[in-house]
Amino acid sequence: MRKIEINRKTAETDISLSLNIDGTGKSDISTGVGFLDHMLTLFARHGRFDLTVKCSGDTFVDDHHTAEDIGICLGTAFFKALGDMKGITRYGNMILPMDETLILCAVDISGRSYLGYGLDIPSQKVGTFDTELVEEFFIAFVRKSCITLHLKQLSGTNSHHIIEGSFKAFARALSSACKIEKGFENEIPSTKGML
Repeated sequence: MRKIEINRKTAETDISLSLNIDGTGKSDISTGVGFLDHMLTLFARHGRFDLTVKCSGDTFVDDHHTAEDIGICLGTAFFKALGDMKGITRYGNMILPMDETLILCAVDISGRSYLGYGLDIPSQKVGTFDTELVEEFFIAFVRKSCITLHLKQLSGTNSHHIIEGSFKAFARALSSACKIEKGFENEIPSTKGML
């Protein structure tokens, strides 16, 4: 089973996270940041990942450390849970519509960290959540998971829809990339012999 538990405590956040890549989409999320809870809940559901996240952070300052550190922990969890990468499909992509918004997401579980970020979020906040933290979350995730991620907004004007569509598209693309490819269970999907 591709399961992992991560615990990370700093002067800014105290995070416990558990991930089952081969789950059913169950989640139990409590980050202290309501909008981030919503995004991680739908990430788990649309990726069919079982995910538990508990975070106590310095949200009295702002939500930056919480969003970034959860990205660090979740990226680390995927990297460790995928192990030697044998049998994975490696690539995944999704073009996801959400009302007026259209998001393109492509993932390569490559061993190389890269974020191509192309979201143009019109408002600085959704509720109390700073929208610039979306990019910070994905930067942290990509660095620790060692994946290549391209996230592009093809259309959209509503900030909530743009962010939500992005998390859903990411979940579905990542889920496809993590899937074990039938008939190739013992192969690394690279001519190098490793990822």
